[in-house]
Amino acid sequence: MSVADLPEHEPVLARRAVEALRPESAERVVDATFGRGGHSRRILAHLGGDCALLALDRDPEAVAFGERAFGDDPRFRMRRLPFSRIGEAVAEAGWDDGVDGVLADLGVSSPQLDDPARGFSFREQGPLDMRMDPDSGPTAAEWLAAVAPAELERVLRQYGEERYARRVARAILAARDAGGLRTTGDLAEVVRGAVPGRGERSKDKATRTFQAIRMAVNAELEELEAFLAAAVAVLRPGGRLVVIAFHSLEDRAVKRFIREEARDCVCPPDFPVCRCDKVARLKPVGKPLRPDAEERAANPRARSAIARVAERLAA
Repeated sequence: MSVADLPEHEPVLARRAVEALRPESAERVVDATFGRGGHSRRILAHLGGDCALLALDRDPEAVAFGERAFGDDPRFRMRRLPFSRIGEAVAEAGWDDGVDGVLADLGVSSPQLDDPARGFSFREQGPLDMRMDPDSGPTAAEWLAAVAPAELERVLRQYGEERYARRVARAILAARDAGGLRTTGDLAEVVRGAVPGRGERSKDKATRTFQAIRMAVNAELEELEAFLAAAVAVLRPGGRLVVIAFHSLEDRAVKRFIREEARDCVCPPDFPVCRCDKVARLKPVGKPLRPDAEERAANPRARSAIARVAERLAA
């Protein structure tokens, strides 16, 4: 397979997110969440012949796809790693002086969501898996089999922002103990029965619960925090960080990180002399990017997307 044969996959905010990286002036760029190569294709179209793109993904199917699709391009490198290990990947590439751009598209990818066998979707029957790396960690079924009632309720309330977290948690645990949780369809039906009323307009009652369990199984917020810290460390002065989020918790984490990294001294105001020695490492760039009406109409999954851009300051 060549790049020309690559199935068209247009990620959310693809053009504007890649433009924000300024790849035309970059020497080294990291696509930290390769997926099916939508961003990588656009980045490579801007990079010069002596430049390089390092792509990361923890999903073996994504890695295999990337190696087939872009393997003939000498500028392209593919590594099977979670994006939290970007520092390790950059070091192994020999880029000791850093990179000029890092892009991350958070959450589950469309191919993962569309494959019932991966267990991410409440619309199709599939195994209760939900792992982004199917070779690592407990499945959703295993996680649900071991989770304590208070922890399940916390996850649903915090990660899913589920209003009826306690009611849904009790229903899930009752179904689990009765042996009735075997597939994604089983879980979806239990949740739909537990959430009262008609639910939210244009959103399935199971959406929040599936999101919450997926985030817990994949430790997504913990991975994000580790990634942000590692990403700013590998950026060269003037390099850009672009992060696309689809969930309010993820976006708040990105927003908070950029805000904190844009501050100098954080000592209490009554300290006569700075004792923290903190120096700003990032500056926000422009306003957050959001899909326009045309993109939202063409791709309903784009409706909640937001991208934040920051630039690395000189040390």
